[in-house]
Amino acid sequence: MSTIMAGTLLLTATGLFSQVVGFLYRMMVSRLIGAETMGLYQLVMPVYSMLMSVTAVGLTVAVSTLSARYHALGDDGTVRLVLRRALRCFFLLAVPLGLAVAALSDPISVYLLGDARTRLGVVVMVPCMLLTGVENLHKHCFYGIGRVRPPAAVETAEQLIRAAAVLGLLIALLPRSAEETVGIIALGMVLCEVFSACALTLLFRRHWRRFPPGEAEVEIGGRRLMSIAVPVGVTSLLGTLLGSANAVLIPAKLVEGGMTLSEAMAEFGVLSGMTLPLLGLPTGFIGALCLVMVPDLSRRTARGDRRAAGGFLDRVMSATSLLMAPAMALLTAVGPTLGRALFKDERVGELIAPLAAGTLLGCWQSVLSGALNGLGLQSRAARNAILSDVVQLAFTYFAVARFGLAGFAAGYVASGLAGAGLNLATVLRAAGLRPKWFDWFVRPLLAAVLMGLWCALMFRVMVGAGCAWGWSALACTALGLALYAAALLAQGLPVAAVFVRSKRYLRRRRAA
Repeated sequence: MSTIMAGTLLLTATGLFSQVVGFLYRMMVSRLIGAETMGLYQLVMPVYSMLMSVTAVGLTVAVSTLSARYHALGDDGTVRLVLRRALRCFFLLAVPLGLAVAALSDPISVYLLGDARTRLGVVVMVPCMLLTGVENLHKHCFYGIGRVRPPAAVETAEQLIRAAAVLGLLIALLPRSAEETVGIIALGMVLCEVFSACALTLLFRRHWRRFPPGEAEVEIGGRRLMSIAVPVGVTSLLGTLLGSANAVLIPAKLVEGGMTLSEAMAEFGVLSGMTLPLLGLPTGFIGALCLVMVPDLSRRTARGDRRAAGGFLDRVMSATSLLMAPAMALLTAVGPTLGRALFKDERVGELIAPLAAGTLLGCWQSVLSGALNGLGLQSRAARNAILSDVVQLAFTYFAVARFGLAGFAAGYVASGLAGAGLNLATVLRAAGLRPKWFDWFVRPLLAAVLMGLWCALMFRVMVGAGCAWGWSALACTALGLALYAAALLAQGLPVAAVFVRSKRYLRRRRAA
């Protein structure tokens, strides 16, 4: 368990650094290209996500799960064989699919994405997908065996290289047409992925040079790898299709509601490229936790220690709520002013309260989905994710034309609620846990709501009195966190006792 904690802390630090760098990168890109071109770029990303879903997502989960399982059994040679088989399957899928997408980029951009200006971005995303697949397979193999430092170091460098490459190309080559600008951004991503794929491949070969090949060739090639990869990949593809349809529908429904295409694309760019990334700033912890949790729970399952996961899952849920609830409350209070100042667009931060609630629900959904994957229940996690996406798509289709982006925000909350609720019910049954409603939800939410209301009032008063928004935000953050801690203490959460229980739990897990 101490290794898990160390890995989670390292990946959390890496994830938060990546979130901050990525946010600053998006802010500078949006200033350079404008909201409309940002919307075009966001339209291209579903194509990239779909390519990854078809070719790599299922294989990365399989590599992480099987690497953890064979490493726990002491068969490190077979871990190398798992990765080799996964890479072979990936290229067999990705190369012909990428060629087909490049050849059909015109109809894809016009008929599927609804804007011919996305064609160049679609073409350049093909080599980006190939490189990202190689990177992710090596990265998840490292995660599976519990070695998080190599991928964490590469990911940190990757974020810096991506920002430098994209911003450097934009500054050197602008002004360009909207289509060329989207292609330039995609080219910067390709340059970044060249570094990541090469670095992780070399690190893996260096680490595994001393291990002999595994002996489970028939099992890995014929059954075990595909039994995990295929259902996860198919479900990921369905989820990506729903998400892509949602992304394409938003500007189309805004046009149906009376906006021009340019206005609708700009609104979509502000929502998906500015407001939602602002709310995603604190969520680096969630991705890090899931990356460590899935192989850990897989190792426990391989050892027949499934029931022992209950204590770990209890702490995961408590940590998620205690960290994410105050972050969303703070961003609800200061986010609109912060976003407008950083992105130079008055529309940033609109509908931030429901979007923050949906983001918090999405954090719970992601953590619980990771728990289901670690417990070997990938199909149930995928089913719940698809149902959640269907809810969002229904709101987009029926509500956006009439209510604008408020209809999307309502669907964002409903979708997160459906996904988190379904995942919670499934995890409780699978792990034999009883829900701790007060510890997991009620206590942190009450404290966060109190903190958010107080921060909103204080921030408004300070800015109205002439204080700079930056200093006002810092003051609200510091005093708000103190109020949050006090509210938790008032509800019976003694900090000292939490640390004592955590140390006792770690000692018990090490002894076990």
